[in-house]
Amino acid sequence: MKTLLDLENWNRREHFAHFKQMEEPFFGATVEIDCTKAYQTAKSLNASFFIYYLHKTLVAVNAIENFRYRIAEDQIYINDRIDASATIGREDGTFGFSLIEYNPDFKVFEQTALKEIERIQNTTGLFTREFKDDNVIHFSAIPWLNFTSLTHARSFTYPDSCPKVSFGKMMTSEAGKRTISMAVYVHHGLMDGLHLGQFVDYFQELMNS
Repeated sequence: MKTLLDLENWNRREHFAHFKQMEEPFFGATVEIDCTKAYQTAKSLNASFFIYYLHKTLVAVNAIENFRYRIAEDQIYINDRIDASATIGREDGTFGFSLIEYNPDFKVFEQTALKEIERIQNTTGLFTREFKDDNVIHFSAIPWLNFTSLTHARSFTYPDSCPKVSFGKMMTSEAGKRTISMAVYVHHGLMDGLHLGQFVDYFQELMNS
């Protein structure tokens, strides 16, 4: 479900009009996340760390309203729920785009994710299903690379306002602290650095809980 945002009375109306006309309206940042506690929690649950931090990402995304905004025909819609389209790797080195439905209950979400991951790994090709709605984030993991910045392949002619979240290689210090790079790219017509900061802060809080 989604509702139409009242653009006429939105305090960011001028910001939206300015940034939506740009060829590249996305901006982003790469930050270091402390994942020491989160990794321990995932292992104590006998859960995939990938699925665990994907879930925490969606919890934070769904909590920050601007991350649920999407643009359609010069209007902004507020989605009730945001799911994940995550890239899922296969043994042959290829990957496919998944669709993993969000649920605040981690156990429910975990089962949904495991089922979709298994489906992708037993198919071929990039697109193995339809994507009828844009109430998703584009999500990827690059566990082979400890990056400090990241770019994305994008078609400027394709109407896209979905946030993009990517994670790098988990690093462990001599003291045992674990960190992971997270790159977040968002549409500037829908949000500013304030909202990106709120998202990162809340995500770190979730990873520490």
